Amino acid sequence: MNDGTGAGAPAEGGTMNDRLARVTLMRLAEPDDAVMGRLVAACGPEAAVAQVREGRLDPGIVRWFESVRHRSAAGPGETAERLGRILAAWRARLAEADPVRDLAEGERAGARLIVPGDSEWPTQLDDLGESRPYALWLRGEANLRFSCVRSVAIVGSRAATPYGTHVAAEFGAGLSERGHGVVSGGAYGVDGAAHRGALACDAPTVAVLACGADITYPSAHHDLFAAVRGQGLLVSECPMGVRPTRPRFLVRNRLIAALARGTVVVEAAVRSGALNTAGHAAALNRLLAAVPGPVTSDTSAGCHRLIRQGMAACVTTPAEMAELVGVIGDELAPEPRGPVVPRDLLGPQTRRVLEAVPARTGTGPATIAVAAGVDIETVLSCLGALAAAGYVERVPRGWRLRPGGSADRT
Repeated sequence: MNDGTGAGAPAEGGTMNDRLARVTLMRLAEPDDAVMGRLVAACGPEAAVAQVREGRLDPGIVRWFESVRHRSAAGPGETAERLGRILAAWRARLAEADPVRDLAEGERAGARLIVPGDSEWPTQLDDLGESRPYALWLRGEANLRFSCVRSVAIVGSRAATPYGTHVAAEFGAGLSERGHGVVSGGAYGVDGAAHRGALACDAPTVAVLACGADITYPSAHHDLFAAVRGQGLLVSECPMGVRPTRPRFLVRNRLIAALARGTVVVEAAVRSGALNTAGHAAALNRLLAAVPGPVTSDTSAGCHRLIRQGMAACVTTPAEMAELVGVIGDELAPEPRGPVVPRDLLGPQTRRVLEAVPARTGTGPATIAVAAGVDIETVLSCLGALAAAGYVERVPRGWRLRPGGSADRT
């Protein structure tokens, strides 16, 4: 049903006024605005918009802001001036906001709006508290909530090395094969490789953007984003047409960490934005892992620091990451083992006797028994079995290892 405004009917997440208010908030304040987050949490989206329109904030918000500024040693006059500037900026944006138009633009772009309370809203975003997004724009065929129930965020350097992109693609594919959704940021390097790995397995993948859902950034990822829309989702907390900025990249990282059950940092320098995502994951009590790289590589120095400081588990395979985020007892990764060699199949006493047999000059069973720490009968029995298996041979002076025999293939 359409009400004639182009906005469409309200969904299960709230009334139409609630949805219009949330779309308006997306225009008024930047994502993760602490003051607006506190205002919405305390009063609700409709009342928040109304207070901005009236130029009057709830006294509780004013007292909270004063307490925060007091801790930063700001004086009362400076506090009031600062809050006044924030409110003035919101009111200036409010004059240009048109939520009905924004909803229509989203519909034309093939996007849909979800808000807290909708069936598709991932409830794990509520862990963000007052930093929870006001609403989300989605473009794609998948269901966001279902795609993130069992998911892993794969993040890392934009300027990834061939090693980093290879590992990211392997993790994207390997986790997808194990039924885990892949969440990342759609950027160059590790992000793009992780998305491609998931897409190669025909699995849904979620790209969280730092711009409007109708903006392709980076532009070279036009085809990648088209594939993500067909198989997964593009997600944004920004209105249509909004361009990315450096602060928005850092702010959106909290969504990447919150959506996923765990985060793995594949490759990151010590000043990488991926470490910002890792910090959000740790603050949200999400599982955090990092992939080690060459100790000579600056692009792995951030991963090594996370591991060394005990913030992140060291993982080297998708199976290990799946075990980390899986239910206890499920999806256990196999322990890495070397190849099985013939010597591994020998019993413990037989191995001790074999170790006591010299390689070049022969020696008698009594000497071998002393060296092996066993009795003479055991030595004679083991030597017969070892000779039959090709490990040792009898020579005029006793026994020795057979040259080129099984004992050399260890």
